[in-house]
Amino acid sequence: MSATTRPALARTVVTLALAAALAVGVAGCAAGGGPSASPASSDSPTNSGSSTPRPTGTSTSQPIEGQCATSDLTGSIGQGGGGAAGSVEVTLVLTNNGSGQCSLQGWPGVSFVGNGNGTQLGNPAQFDRSTPHATVVLQPGGTAQAPLKIVQAMNYPEGDCKPQKADGFRVYPPGSTESLFVKDGNVTACTTTTVDLLTVGALAAP
Repeated sequence: MSATTRPALARTVVTLALAAALAVGVAGCAAGGGPSASPASSDSPTNSGSSTPRPTGTSTSQPIEGQCATSDLTGSIGQGGGGAAGSVEVTLVLTNNGSGQCSLQGWPGVSFVGNGNGTQLGNPAQFDRSTPHATVVLQPGGTAQAPLKIVQAMNYPEGDCKPQKADGFRVYPPGSTESLFVKDGNVTACTTTTVDLLTVGALAAP
């Protein structure tokens, strides 16, 4: 190769390299200038190791810190404060059978059950939200209690009520999705959903 052709070849190589670099740069700008793929949300879960604290429980639907496990509770029906004409008020008592203290706060879910198999009869209890609902701490063997008003089924026409003797009550402690059975063979339910017989107050210390 002659000395005169070597500079010309070098210039050609440099020119091609510059052209290739320019093409890459233009392609990069075109890719970055358009809409990008959806970014990862800032709300996406992370493995930070943190955990959401349990709510402090202001309603019956949320558990509270130190919530009593339903498996540690038993229920019973005690005497109440009487009741208006055509109704009776009894006391729903929940006892802590666990080995440590636990807490309950709010209104228990209550409904009649029957047929010997836990079938719900009629509507669940309405909540009497006029009653205070402070947190109740139950020591082992301790109790919390709630007033339970039961309107007598005989107050309603048979066709409206469709009365049936109940086996007792299904009770959901506040904040729990697990229930327990409280036996009471002295109550009659309305099996229709047009009649409300039960009203329950918040749990309180005895």
